[in-house]
Amino acid sequence: MEQQKLNPTIVYVLAILGLLCCCFGGLGFILAGIAFFIAQSKLKQAQANPENYDQQSVKAMNTAKIVAMVMLIINIAYLIFTIYRISTVGWDEMMEQSREIMEQYQQQNQ
Repeated sequence: MEQQKLNPTIVYVLAILGLLCCCFGGLGFILAGIAFFIAQSKLKQAQANPENYDQQSVKAMNTAKIVAMVMLIINIAYLIFTIYRISTVGWDEMMEQSREIMEQYQQQNQ
């Protein structure tokens, strides 16, 4: 019987996209969470029937799970920071600071 291989590519892709979406207030936790859930479920399947799965691919999926977990933690931390900042500073003040930074940037490039 041929052993099945776990393909961690989708987990890596979702985790990296989650990191890129971190720039949007930590909203990448959705993609990173999905990646972590996929990796976790695939590893549970492999643990239930270890003789059916190639151990090299199980190790690769475990690494992908760790990457997804790190991205999830980064995104959740940034989301909490964003919520804290909005609640303490206020949305209007943040938008005003953003506008001032953009004006300064435009003046420097002229």
